[in-house]
Amino acid sequence: MLEKNFETLYLMFRSNYFKRLLEKIGTNEGSLSATESYCVEIIYLLGKPKISEFAQYLNLSIPNTNYKINSLVKKGYVVREQSTTDLREQYLCVTDKFLSYYGLNDKIIALLMQRIRDEFSPQNVEKLDEMIQQIITIMQTTAEEI
Repeated sequence: MLEKNFETLYLMFRSNYFKRLLEKIGTNEGSLSATESYCVEIIYLLGKPKISEFAQYLNLSIPNTNYKINSLVKKGYVVREQSTTDLREQYLCVTDKFLSYYGLNDKIIALLMQRIRDEFSPQNVEKLDEMIQQIITIMQTTAEEI
């Protein structure tokens, strides 16, 4: 039962994400394609990765990676930040434009969080937060094993 419930939750998050993504694609000048959106989200989730780390994560060649990054930089969703310790290295950082596009303060998430707080006790909300943090850690270590 746990597996089925977890899969349902995952698919609900995923379908909502893709619905919102498809609503935004191509609606504005300089908007992101689905592939570009995926790439910039990976950069965001990796937390200022080096270009080589981003390429390795997606299993891309450096020329292909640079092509994708250049497009994201040109559209204003990503900036390259020079390493202060190794001038050969650059870090990828998302911009405020991406954060706005990504909808970190999205109404759906805010509404969902409010309903969770209304439905559950503060202790259960705290426990849910702890469990989500643990699940994130499990997912990160599991992804590294694959």
